[in-house]
Amino acid sequence: MGDERHGDDWRGDRIGSALRGTNPTVLRRLDAGFAVIGDVQFLPGYSVLLVDDPAVQRLSDLPRPRRSAFLSDMDRLGEAVERACARLDPAFRRVNLEILGNTDPFLHAHVWPRFAWEPAELAGRPVWLYPPERWRAARYALGPRHDALRGAIREELDRLTAA
Repeated sequence: MGDERHGDDWRGDRIGSALRGTNPTVLRRLDAGFAVIGDVQFLPGYSVLLVDDPAVQRLSDLPRPRRSAFLSDMDRLGEAVERACARLDPAFRRVNLEILGNTDPFLHAHVWPRFAWEPAELAGRPVWLYPPERWRAARYALGPRHDALRGAIREELDRLTAA
């Protein structure tokens, strides 16, 4: 379900591949991590902030200045997704920001855009309650059809970085 233009070898080492420049989901290098577009796009614009050190498992592992930089990067990515999604979809409502750490053994933050067109029974609930087929269906997999969305998020990240 990854980017249709690349193999899946980067998936086993998302941060290492980002550091090597071979992770196809990377949008931009930020101060304390990498802004990446999500493998699944049932909520278009879903992005993740990956910490730039694979040994860091939780926010509290970072020294205070790096912790602040990571949280600032999360805020910047969230605002970039918000601006890009609002520009591309008039039904955009908000973004949800989450640092969970339940599955992957490295620090990362999820940025979930939320839309007025979402099913009513899910719109006000956590994204994790979406049915499994949304997470696995090929039609929601990241691919070339998401290039304009990628570009819009990159543009917004660049604007926010320059400001």
